[in-house]
Amino acid sequence: MAEAFALKIITPERTFYKGEATFVEFTSENGEVGVYKHHEPMTMLLSPGVLTIHEEGGIKKAALHAGFAEITDDAVYILAQIAEWPEEIDRNRAEQAKIRAERRLQENGSNRLDELALRRAIARIEALENTI
Repeated sequence: MAEAFALKIITPERTFYKGEATFVEFTSENGEVGVYKHHEPMTMLLSPGVLTIHEEGGIKKAALHAGFAEITDDAVYILAQIAEWPEEIDRNRAEQAKIRAERRLQENGSNRLDELALRRAIARIEALENTI
């Protein structure tokens, strides 16, 4: 069994999560990241995606938006713009946001703001669909 480490996720509005995890997965600017205890220390920028927290008692999933992660030998600290549990997400709003972002990208061409809006909407939808 994997060793537990401290995990703390903070948003501007609240402490989203504070506890122990045996594994955590999230999306960085460079792709998907998975962290166990004793991971190489580093910091990274986060991108919108699904956050997966593996605890002794099960798995929790959430939508995680842009921010920063600091990984130490025995802890992970995440400062996020937004983090949402599935029960906090309105599926209809997320699906409508996805449609609007796709339409803007199709009409206006690729731009960073519309691409981020699309990725945030997809993260919300995937957090809902992948809830265990």
